[in-house]
Amino acid sequence: MYDIILKKREGKELTKKEIEFFIDGYTRNEIPDYQAAALLMAIYFKGLTKKETFILTDAMRNSGDNVDLTSIAGIKVDKHSTGGVGDKTTLIVGPLAASCGVPIAKMSGRGLGFTGGTIDKLEAIPGFKTVMKQQEFIDTVNTIGIAVIGQTAHIAPADKKLYALRDVTATIDNMGLISGSIMSKKLASGSDAIVLDVKCGSGAFMKDFDSARRLADYMVEIGHSAGKKTAAFITDMDQPLGRAVGNAIEVKEAIDVLKGEGPDDITDLSLKLAAYMVFLGGKSNTYNEGICMVQKNLKNYKALEKFVEFVEAQGGNKRIIEDVNILPQADHKVEISAKNEGYIKKIRADSIGRAAMILGAGRQKKEDDIDLSAGILLHKKIGDNVTKGEIIAEVHGNEDNGIKEVLEMVRDAYKICKDKPKKTKLIKALITSENEKIY
Repeated sequence: MYDIILKKREGKELTKKEIEFFIDGYTRNEIPDYQAAALLMAIYFKGLTKKETFILTDAMRNSGDNVDLTSIAGIKVDKHSTGGVGDKTTLIVGPLAASCGVPIAKMSGRGLGFTGGTIDKLEAIPGFKTVMKQQEFIDTVNTIGIAVIGQTAHIAPADKKLYALRDVTATIDNMGLISGSIMSKKLASGSDAIVLDVKCGSGAFMKDFDSARRLADYMVEIGHSAGKKTAAFITDMDQPLGRAVGNAIEVKEAIDVLKGEGPDDITDLSLKLAAYMVFLGGKSNTYNEGICMVQKNLKNYKALEKFVEFVEAQGGNKRIIEDVNILPQADHKVEISAKNEGYIKKIRADSIGRAAMILGAGRQKKEDDIDLSAGILLHKKIGDNVTKGEIIAEVHGNEDNGIKEVLEMVRDAYKICKDKPKKTKLIKALITSENEKIY
C-alpha cells in the first residue's frame, strides 16, 4: 500500500492490479483508514486517468453484489440525478416511462444534505414500503412495470466506505472519484440502460457548466465501456426545481405534475428525461417519438394511473391522489412577503436547500432523522413579477425547529430587480456516447 500511495503521489498511473488490491483490501478492513486517506489525497491532487477511473469503478462495482435483473422482460432503464434542490423527478419519470412499457426496476438511496432522497420522499406516503425481497421486487416489475426500493448494503460496499472517508478528509471534489462513486452503484444495480441528470448551478455539486459537462462525459463513457446505453442531460440548478422543497410537499407536487397541474419546469424536465428512457428502452424509434408518447400518457392520465398502481403495489395509501392531506403535515405554515416590487432576478438554490435542512427536511449526518412534513414552498420563481408585500414563499415547519432563522434565510435567498431578467435554460446539454448537443 505504501508503494501505491507513493506512485500516485508522484502522478503515475496505477495498474488494474494495484487499484483492485486497494479496493479489495480496504473493503475487507485490511488497509487502515490513514493509508486509504493518504491515497485519496494523492488522487485528489494528481487526478485519475480515464483508464484508472474505469478500473476503479469496476472494482467498486464488484466489491459487492451485482443485481441480476435478467428475469425481468424487456430493456430495463435506470435514471439517476446528481442531486439538487426540489428534485423529485424519479417520482414522475418512473411512472411516465413505465406507462409507455419500459420496465423500471430502481434502487434508490436516502438523502444526505438539503432534503431526503427518493426513498425518504416515498416513505412520506403512508404505508409505502421501500424494502422488498429480490423475488418480490422482480415480480412487481414484471406485473405492473415499476418498483422502487432502497439500496442494499451489499451494493458497492467499497464505495460506501470510501465515500464516508472522503466526506471527512475533504476529498469529495474529484471528477474520477465522483463519477466512479455514482456509476459503480448504477452498474451494480442491474439495468441495461442509464439516463443521467447532471445538475449545474448554485444548488448543485457542480457549480459551472464546464465541470458538469466533464462529469457527464466521464459517466457516459463509463456506462458505454461497461456495455450500458448511457446518456446524460445537464440541467440548471441555479434555482430550485419546481416550487416544493421538502419530502411530503414534493410528493404532492409530483402528483400535481402527473395530473397535468404541476409547474412548467419540473413538468418539462420530467417529460424529456422520461422520453429518453423510452427511447433507450426500445419503446420508441427516436427521442422525439418518445416525447410524443410521454406527453400523450401525461394528458390521458395513464402515467397517473401507473403511479397509483405503483403506490398500491408497495403498500402505500393510494387515497393520496384525491386527498394529499393524508401526507405528513407541518404544524406551522409561515408566509414570507417581498420587501419591494420588481422581478425575481435570482433565488439562491443552495440557501433554500440549507434552510430546508435546518427545518429538518434533510440530514447533516446519515444518522439524522428527517421531518417528512417540513419544507419550503416557493410562490415566485425567477422572472416572476412581484409587488411589495406579495407572498413569495411559505415555510412549513414544526415548533422545535428553527423557523425564525429560516424565514430570514429564505427572504435573503431572493433577489428582486427592476428589469425583467433573461430566462435561463433549464436543459443546457445532452451528452451521449455518439455526440453532444448544446441547447
